[in-house]
Amino acid sequence: MNVFHELGQAVREALGDAAGGLDAPAAGVELPRDPAHGDFATNAAMPAARAAGMKPRDLAEALAARLCADGRIASAEVAGPGFVNLRMTPGFWQARIPAILEAGPAYGDSDVGAGRRVNVEYVSTNPTGPLHVGHARGAVFGDALARLLARAGYEVTKEYYINDAGAQVDALARSAHYRYREALGDAPGPMAEEMYPGDYLKPVGAALAEEFGPRYRDAAEGEWLAPFRERAVAAMMKAIREDLAAAGIEQDVFASERMLVESGGVERAIAGLEAKGLVYWGVLDPPKGRKPDDWEPGRRQMLFRSTGAGDDVDRPLKKSDGGWTYFASDIAYHMDKAARGFEDLIDVWGADHGGYVKRMQAAVSAATDARLDVKLCQLVRVLRGGELVRMSKRSGDFVTLREVVEEVGRDALRFLMLTRRNDAPLDFDLAQAVAQSRDNPVFYVQYAHARCRSVLRHGESVGAAGADDLAHLEAPEELALVRRLAAWPQTVETAAEAHEPHRAAFYLMDAATDFHALWTKGRDNARLRFIQDDDPAGTRARLALVRATAIVIAGGLRTLGVEPVERM
Repeated sequence: MNVFHELGQAVREALGDAAGGLDAPAAGVELPRDPAHGDFATNAAMPAARAAGMKPRDLAEALAARLCADGRIASAEVAGPGFVNLRMTPGFWQARIPAILEAGPAYGDSDVGAGRRVNVEYVSTNPTGPLHVGHARGAVFGDALARLLARAGYEVTKEYYINDAGAQVDALARSAHYRYREALGDAPGPMAEEMYPGDYLKPVGAALAEEFGPRYRDAAEGEWLAPFRERAVAAMMKAIREDLAAAGIEQDVFASERMLVESGGVERAIAGLEAKGLVYWGVLDPPKGRKPDDWEPGRRQMLFRSTGAGDDVDRPLKKSDGGWTYFASDIAYHMDKAARGFEDLIDVWGADHGGYVKRMQAAVSAATDARLDVKLCQLVRVLRGGELVRMSKRSGDFVTLREVVEEVGRDALRFLMLTRRNDAPLDFDLAQAVAQSRDNPVFYVQYAHARCRSVLRHGESVGAAGADDLAHLEAPEELALVRRLAAWPQTVETAAEAHEPHRAAFYLMDAATDFHALWTKGRDNARLRFIQDDDPAGTRARLALVRATAIVIAGGLRTLGVEPVERM
């Protein structure tokens, strides 16, 4: 069903024939940079010229001559040093329609991933408060990427790493104790600077007061810290799961840092690294620029040999108090993922973690056979009609994911989060997200699907198109839409392999534009209208095109976690 694969095989066979029986390598076929040059282009002659003992352009000429004999190809023209531009016959494009209709919702599925096991870890925010709109971007990106990878034939696990060990969750427990005392009727005074001031912890404090009564009102911290931490983290994770579910996101695995640490996972991982000669005791050179407060000149430390895998410096594994560094825990966690059989690890992080990428990739490369790709999601600014939205009713100082979902809906949140590359800043305008206009991408794409369904309802009495009927699809605007539909399987593969789900969103916007343009031209040109009472064969063909368009747009939207609508 992938026309790029189909033509690539045809080019490979023709190339072998043109080169006198050469066992030609796999041939790449792609869209030309300038659509005026043709439907497809290949540079297959250039890398094969040396093995064939021919000049690249001469081999390209021979290749073009053989391709012209293929009944699917209208013309094959040589350009530059050895490119071949291909133009396909109308019949080639018309044949795409029954292939799409036969595949139905599976159109676009691929086996390019060959069952390779991939772990996509995303969100993984500290369980100290509600998810904000910045987290939403990483959540949507990771979820859409996981869906794309699954469609491309990878075996995907979606994972959330709960950072429930360390100072931040102790601060959460102290904040919950503050709210607990408030719930008991005390006036605890000003909150400590390290505490979390949002109102979202008031229900947690009330629940603690109901469970424990005044038992821990005046108790020493050592008595209540652990149970308060456990209950506060559980409450925050419950809220986080609910917020994610509101955005249509459900992860397969929730991995706990605390469980990893308390089970000895870090010790076992470091011991494994020591056995590989990747750990040593030494003294780090002074850091460049401003020295951190905890840097101690001349102190011997347990260090990981990350420079051997491309990092700038070796990295400490233990703090001065004897505890493990975050880096040590993160190494252990990634080694655990590799030990679970994942060949590819994808981490989705916020842009503020950019300085951590190289060392983590170095650690994974040195310690495991897995490959780590880290995708950074840039900041999101929330606007309303172009004006910056700064405050949240729930958190007090940021806009929560749940508030955005409640205001604009899940579909708008998900699609609009994918209308920019993950590494580019994003302005999310709440007013635009609900506008029923061409300037709202999610409305524009969903409207295209709703229009398709409307046409099909009006033409439901018309029978299915036969092969002869499809010959009526000959207008340039109709064939342009077919060409767009034919590119969907390749879009799935390339977006999945590049780990770039925004490509699928861009594709859907282009497909919607092509369909709306054909609809609009039909208002002015009667011969382009989908339903024509005096042309039953042409009507059947055009309704088949509309049905294929609906299949592709619906499948694309669902791949991104957006629901196609029937009416608007």
